[in-house]
Amino acid sequence: MATKKSKSSNKSKKTESTKKGAAAKSAAKTELEAPKTNKVEKSTKKSCLSGFFAKKYEGKESILTVFKDHKFYGALLGEIIGTMLLALLLFAVSLMGIASLATYAFALVAILIAIYAFSGACLNPIIAAGLIATRRVSVIRGIMYIIAEVIGAWLGWLIFNAFHLAGGETAYEIPAMTAIGENQFWLFAMIELMGAVIIGFFAARALEYKRSVFTYAATIAGGIIFAVVIGYVISAAFLGLNNNFAMNPAVAMMLQIFPTSGENFGEIFGGICQALSVFALVPMIGGIVGFYLSDFNSKLSGE
Repeated sequence: MATKKSKSSNKSKKTESTKKGAAAKSAAKTELEAPKTNKVEKSTKKSCLSGFFAKKYEGKESILTVFKDHKFYGALLGEIIGTMLLALLLFAVSLMGIASLATYAFALVAILIAIYAFSGACLNPIIAAGLIATRRVSVIRGIMYIIAEVIGAWLGWLIFNAFHLAGGETAYEIPAMTAIGENQFWLFAMIELMGAVIIGFFAARALEYKRSVFTYAATIAGGIIFAVVIGYVISAAFLGLNNNFAMNPAVAMMLQIFPTSGENFGEIFGGICQALSVFALVPMIGGIVGFYLSDFNSKLSGE
């Protein structure tokens, strides 16, 4: 019996020693592998700009699928109605002058809130271009938004001009945009660019507060008012240029920016290309810059 107990105790001691040896080996392995795992963690650490150019809208949209969704047509109709109302407001303000900015601000907030549920209330190709460039909406949706905005501005122009024609001589005439003179191209372009960057930045920031419709609308409206005030002061007070900016390409096309007369076809075509560059292309580039400036700031701040 004694020999059996001694054999069992020896076996238990051996198993304990093997367990201790295995534990020691595993501890040594973990110590050796620890720096390797740290290196892996360091290498897999994401930079602050990771996902900067990633897609920010859900699902896949293409020209073959987007027109099958009835909600898309509701969004387009909302853009048409909203831009039409905005154009009517801008034409009225152009007759009332800079003193009517308070009225313009309240009316702009009301329009944005009313149209928000349909399409998010872009109502400006500057904002639509920023949404496309930062991949917040698909290209086809953004382009269709811009087309809808141009149609809405055109309808607003037709309605306003119809009352102007019906009023005869007593009706006011909608002021035309100041013609771009010689060596003034960059002055006009820089005013439009600066205002568009401001509008794009405020619009991108407003998207962060989309849960509150009033905050969203007030942020965009505040950015537009700020851009208009800065543009007015610079153009009128510093440069002596009156009524020379719109900061909305869809509405600008209705304000007689295209030349209708010239010595030859080349002069007329060159004037049209110049007007499109200043009042359409440059503002949309500014909107893209404003959106990316907001996103870059958000990434750096870790928002």
